Amino acid sequence: MGRYTSQRRTDALDYIQSMLGQLRTMAEAERCDLLAYLIEMAYIETGDIIRGDRPSRVGKDQRDTASGVALEATRKVKLQ
Repeated sequence: MGRYTSQRRTDALDYIQSMLGQLRTMAEAERCDLLAYLIEMAYIETGDIIRGDRPSRVGKDQRDTASGVALEATRKVKLQ
């Protein structure tokens, strides 16, 4: 997979931000306050990346590893 051109990257980030805005609206409509808040943070972060205020990647040594818990794929839970 080749590297993004600057315009293609900006277009992709604009699209991501648009989708995040729609997801935030849906989460708010369902009264999922924490989810809406987290989506809002991603929306703001995307805008920061577009403007060049933040790097788009965080180096491995910069990540928060305080929890020491490995992330695993989520599984569907069947409620009875």
